[in-house]
Amino acid sequence: MISEPDGRLRPPSVAGVVTSDDMLATARTIIELQLPTGMIQWFPGGHTDPWNHVEAAMALATCGFERQAEAAYQWLVDIQRPDGSWHNYYTETGITDAKLDANCVAYFATGIWHHYLATDDVGVLDRFWPTVQAAVDFVIELQTRRGEIIWARHPDGTPWSYALLTGSSSISHSLGCAIEIAGVMGRDRPEWEASRAALVDVILHQPDAFEPKDRWAMDWYYPVLAGAVVGDDAGKLLASRWDDFVMEGKGVRCVSDRPWVTAAETCECVIAHVAAGERSKATDLFTWANALRDDDGRYFTGMVYPELVHFPDQERSAYTAAAVILAADALEGANPTSTLFLPGRSPVSGSGASE
Repeated sequence: MISEPDGRLRPPSVAGVVTSDDMLATARTIIELQLPTGMIQWFPGGHTDPWNHVEAAMALATCGFERQAEAAYQWLVDIQRPDGSWHNYYTETGITDAKLDANCVAYFATGIWHHYLATDDVGVLDRFWPTVQAAVDFVIELQTRRGEIIWARHPDGTPWSYALLTGSSSISHSLGCAIEIAGVMGRDRPEWEASRAALVDVILHQPDAFEPKDRWAMDWYYPVLAGAVVGDDAGKLLASRWDDFVMEGKGVRCVSDRPWVTAAETCECVIAHVAAGERSKATDLFTWANALRDDDGRYFTGMVYPELVHFPDQERSAYTAAAVILAADALEGANPTSTLFLPGRSPVSGSGASE
């Protein structure tokens, strides 16, 4: 049975690259990976993690599949731990990685705010508020006095010893979404606002607070994608390492010293360039990412050059398909969800601008 959208949004399109029907087909490939519990696998028989699961749910809502997206969020509600967290990796039969990743936990708030933008339904916020609140409180407990957020806890609750720039940047955006949710519901959380302000300040001014990961593309563009770096500074940051990470005509390398281009990183970089006002570069990147589209609407996770070998071997992942849909939405700019990562029209509202 072919799933039909039941929500108010139309799947996005990007002229000359993908049509709305193309993105609808891609969304359906994500639905094919959703189990009756609501869990969305990376690939058939594979695992899931809360961050990529939420990314997939957002893509479904963006294409009008509200019911399936809400089932995905309800799965997380059903398995949330008493401390507000989730484990890192789940399969249909259990937990395969028990650590508690703060960024994965925080991202639930981004998903719920996105779903509110998609549905304009305050009831969605009311339904998921207890889960958002518990998740955010878990994350803030990992914040140091300086402001960065330790990236994870061990299964026994012991914090790891360092923070990650990519994760903290994403958390800063998720905190902004949580603050927006609280505001709409009339439940202001000044402690969340203070936590986010301190985190953004560290991202902008204290790079030594984070474990060095300069090889990874996400550490390059995520401060822009998440709205911590905005305005002229955003464009300068993206330009500063374009040559390190971008393979012209192909896409964004996962790491700077390997010829492995991934569609997800490329599409996240699309959104970062849209946020920085660089739509021409964003469109180029999106066009290149679509070389990884398969005939059935799925997307290969990555490609190694010059061998033209898919890596991981023939993998076509749900989170990659989701990243493409969200990038198309940001580029087209027609749906209310397309503003999620735009400075001045998103939860971060330029508050992270450097002085």
